[in-house]
Amino acid sequence: MIQWFRKSVALSAQLTCTGVLVLAALQVTPAVAGMPIKGSGLPFSEDLAHLGDQIFDDKNLSVGRNQACNTCHSSAWGFTGPAPTTNPKVRGGVYEGSIPGRFGDRKPPSSAYSTLPPVFMWMQKAGGMFVGGNFFDGRATGEKLGNPAADQAQGPFLNPVEQGLRDSACVVYRVSKACYTDLNGQGCGQYRAMWGSAIDAIVFPQGIDALCEAEGPRLDIDPVNRGMIEQQYDNIAISIAVYEESHNLFSSKFDAARLGLAKLTAQEQRGFALFQGKGKCANCHTSSGQRPAFTDHTYDNVGVPKNPDNPIYDIKPDFVDEGLGGFLASRSEWAGFAEAEKGKMRVPTLRNVDLRPNPIDKKLFMHNSVFQSLEEVVRFYNTRDVLPRCEPAAQRTDWGVVCWPAPEVEANVNMTELGSLGLTPTEEADLVAFMKTLSDGYFERIPRAKGKK
Repeated sequence: MIQWFRKSVALSAQLTCTGVLVLAALQVTPAVAGMPIKGSGLPFSEDLAHLGDQIFDDKNLSVGRNQACNTCHSSAWGFTGPAPTTNPKVRGGVYEGSIPGRFGDRKPPSSAYSTLPPVFMWMQKAGGMFVGGNFFDGRATGEKLGNPAADQAQGPFLNPVEQGLRDSACVVYRVSKACYTDLNGQGCGQYRAMWGSAIDAIVFPQGIDALCEAEGPRLDIDPVNRGMIEQQYDNIAISIAVYEESHNLFSSKFDAARLGLAKLTAQEQRGFALFQGKGKCANCHTSSGQRPAFTDHTYDNVGVPKNPDNPIYDIKPDFVDEGLGGFLASRSEWAGFAEAEKGKMRVPTLRNVDLRPNPIDKKLFMHNSVFQSLEEVVRFYNTRDVLPRCEPAAQRTDWGVVCWPAPEVEANVNMTELGSLGLTPTEEADLVAFMKTLSDGYFERIPRAKGKK
């Protein structure tokens, strides 16, 4: 049912001014015939997005039946992690998985606007660079399903520090038993309405209920049923990615101002001018076009320090997150680039960067949640190379005041676009004020998936 999606990887593509991947001549199957093809290459429809919404919210799709995608991707927080200071299952901005006491090593990236990056590729531009992909290190390349968000959706279900299921068969089996309703909240047949009844033809291993409630190796399944399972697993991921496409509302104050529905304050206008000029933000967080993505989908090492609160150091005291370089080292065709890309992380969209339920709620920033406010992020970009390095005994309160810690990865730090920007305190505040205009919900655009909380 998704052969068209796989074929799209090999089809010609181009980057628009917002960095969105446009896939040409998609082979659309009957299940999604007539659905408009969005800039992300996804077969959008409200019905498919509604199915993806329900899968996204389904806690049964974890080993302990206690964690869903939305556990770590909350709409109230810009589809990243909620309540880092009040949630007992969060340490240093890193979330506990389905198995108690087991944590990852990075904060949850936002699932909003995650459908915009192109399929991961090497571009011969400005000396060459990697572009596209999802996860902070780009390992959800989009090579399999044609869109990085769809590839990414398959990762957490089987990650032992996230939803923790031992096999994609467990996900497919539980989806086959789930009650997913239609747009009117009726019935339980939404999955089959979207993808047909092939899921019912799968012969699962005897006792799969018990097998999927425990950790263990991949299940022993014959090739025919394994192929059918993987087909349905791909359908599940596409459903989630189409739901994530519905998060791309472009409904911020910035967008309203572009449409003539609002006017930025003088401070916000100054901040936007700094964003595009002296602050050099737009060099990576592109702001051109009617609906800018506020990312160029590339990778950079900005010299972010370690987060001392990261729970990974409890089990790996010498852990170093090599980011893109670590992923490239795992792929033979790209391993030769690994050393030069070590420490680089995907440039995130700044859309919803400050979105939170209440202005007094604390939101954490960067791939490892090391910074505790947008003000601190801007101060770091402005003064990273102005203030001296912190001594080992320096207090957290010294950061950005008298010193900055060393980068987690010293190699490949961007020394030209940040570090000594010469911004005044007023200009720093202006930049923060502008970034606060990028939160969706300033005006109403009807989400393309009904029933969202």
